[in-house]
Amino acid sequence: MSLTRRDFAGRSALTGAGVALAGSVGALATAPNALASTDTESVGEEHGNGHGHGHGGIGYGPLIPDPDGILALPARFSYEVITYSGRTRLESGEYTPSNHDGTATFDGPRGATLLVNNHELGGHRDDWPHPVPLAEGLVYDPAAAGGCTVVEVRRGGHVAEWVGIAGTATNCAGGSTPWGTWLTCEETEDRAGSNGMTKDHGYVFEVDPEDHRANRDPEPIKALGRYAHEAVVVDPGRGHLYLTEDASGPNGLLYRWTPPEHFRHGRGRLRALAEDAGVLQAFKCLDSGGRFVDDLSRATKTGTVYGVDWVDVPDRDAKSTSVRSQFADGEVTRARKLEGMWWADGGAYIVSSYARDESPGRPHDGQVWFYDPKRRTLTLKVLLGVNADPDQDGAFDGPDNITVSPYGGLVIAEDGEGVQHLFGATDSGRTYPIARNELNIGTEDDPEYSEFTGVTFSPDGRTLYANIQTPGIMLAITGPWKRQLRER
Repeated sequence: MSLTRRDFAGRSALTGAGVALAGSVGALATAPNALASTDTESVGEEHGNGHGHGHGGIGYGPLIPDPDGILALPARFSYEVITYSGRTRLESGEYTPSNHDGTATFDGPRGATLLVNNHELGGHRDDWPHPVPLAEGLVYDPAAAGGCTVVEVRRGGHVAEWVGIAGTATNCAGGSTPWGTWLTCEETEDRAGSNGMTKDHGYVFEVDPEDHRANRDPEPIKALGRYAHEAVVVDPGRGHLYLTEDASGPNGLLYRWTPPEHFRHGRGRLRALAEDAGVLQAFKCLDSGGRFVDDLSRATKTGTVYGVDWVDVPDRDAKSTSVRSQFADGEVTRARKLEGMWWADGGAYIVSSYARDESPGRPHDGQVWFYDPKRRTLTLKVLLGVNADPDQDGAFDGPDNITVSPYGGLVIAEDGEGVQHLFGATDSGRTYPIARNELNIGTEDDPEYSEFTGVTFSPDGRTLYANIQTPGIMLAITGPWKRQLRER
């Protein structure tokens, strides 16, 4: 991610690892043993710093240190390294690219699982030891380092990997489609001539994990706009696409793209659209009194519900001005660190990873909202207080990539400072650890642990895949998964 929280923690108005929860639809918490509350201050007082793991029957128990120094897991769980940048190789012979990010799984041929893996590599490809190789016919901009690889995991443990798209930049969260493809999102606004780029960037591209030919001669889906894309989800009923923007100065926006009349989704159809096809809009929130809400950081209590209007984007290709800067004060609602999304329960779960001095409301270490398109409402499901001591194991903060678990609740990839986890949350909001990154990429005196990314289950629900972004490791986690029942 492009902006860290450590620089702001000392100036925060909130302390402790408080959390506030609301609702029962995929609720998310950050402090173990956290219960429903109304605001972050009361939770901080009631539950202290949240550094204990009293699971009370949820989760899988404490994490056991890994003698290999990669991944701590509960008892009876295990992991396998699927790809490892600089160690494993593609079918073409080059090393697996680095900086793994958003990932999705698909049913492959003959019982295999296919994964499409983003590589968040920005700037010129010469700046990286392991960029995405420039596979013939699959290159958008030969100067750019990023892209996607497709990983095939077959029964018996055989793994194959190849390039899905190359020559794109800062490929971040992305999202899968109901028709079985992957939408990879560029989290950048680099133009041709900047940072060595030969083409404009900041677009969404479609990657087909099964059909190599469909990925040839890649073209951006310009109808979805050019900005610092993070994640995307598809409303399978209405056909809308929702897209997050991870940016500041000013803070980013949530977008909705409405397809043109009579358009039918399907493999490759988005890239065939005209640049101005459909309608791209940014969201505008109103509180229960009809008052405009300028930034999502204004919400201080879970259960807050905003009505949502949508405002047309004037110039979606940002020819002279960044899209988020094209709106005057009072026209749209903003949020810092709009990150992962997941479509479930008839709507979109949307993560805002944190807010600090760049946001006008109260600082926090994460929000999870739920957008209901039928009611056109945005409800705050989770509000995470600032974690004052992220180097201490126990508290969870900085939600980023998320997925809905087939065993109930959510699984969240943590992107904070200090200790990094994969953690789960029951429908009632109780949280529990699933994994801890033990790969120290810093020093013994000043340890550093990379964020988790790309959390997603296999199509059969038996394997949880996740990435350690740096150096770039894809992991497959298996164990005695169980349904996490909602507690009352």
